[in-house]
Amino acid sequence: MAASPGLPLSRDGDPVFPEPWAAEAFALTVHLHERGIFTWADWAETLSREVHRPGRAVDGSDYYECWVAALSDLLVRCGVADEAAIATLSASWQRAAEATPHGRPIELANDPQSTAV
Repeated sequence: MAASPGLPLSRDGDPVFPEPWAAEAFALTVHLHERGIFTWADWAETLSREVHRPGRAVDGSDYYECWVAALSDLLVRCGVADEAAIATLSASWQRAAEATPHGRPIELANDPQSTAV
């Protein structure tokens, strides 16, 4: 994991997460790697490409957005998910976040366009 390009670390060398979703994305990535979905070399290459994409924040403030974009790309390339499904789910989470009152947990059920009962 230490080989992940640009991974923000504490003074003790532990990952630092700005929000709970970033920690979840990190844990999901590690889990999928451990399950053999992709190699760590493939992950590091994909993340590095995303982190160095033109238009990314020079100060690294969008690091975990890069992380999620890299994970999404890798899952599509590995045949685990399809791009349209990821885009649909992402849009649903965004609507849920916008519809959730401040201080409350964001839940997918908060998406006003959700068909879940």
